[in-house]
Amino acid sequence: MRRIEQTKKTSPEVDWHKAYIVAALHAAGTSLRKLSVANGYKPSVLKHALASPWPKAERLIAEAIGEKPHEIWPSRY
Repeated sequence: MRRIEQTKKTSPEVDWHKAYIVAALHAAGTSLRKLSVANGYKPSVLKHALASPWPKAERLIAEAIGEKPHEIWPSRY
């Protein structure tokens, strides 16, 4: 997680890399698949938020890792 913190602070206008988001979810004990199912979606649905804006999914992902959506995807906000 330390590497993610350094990236966020040195590049505030750059979105987190998809791999960092997935790693943060795993560190939090979940995954995109688990988060999708837990919120009533098909297992692979939330992965679309990594590539395209989807505010509801962005909020779910951000909450799961203890961040705010605008901190993960500053280019979208």
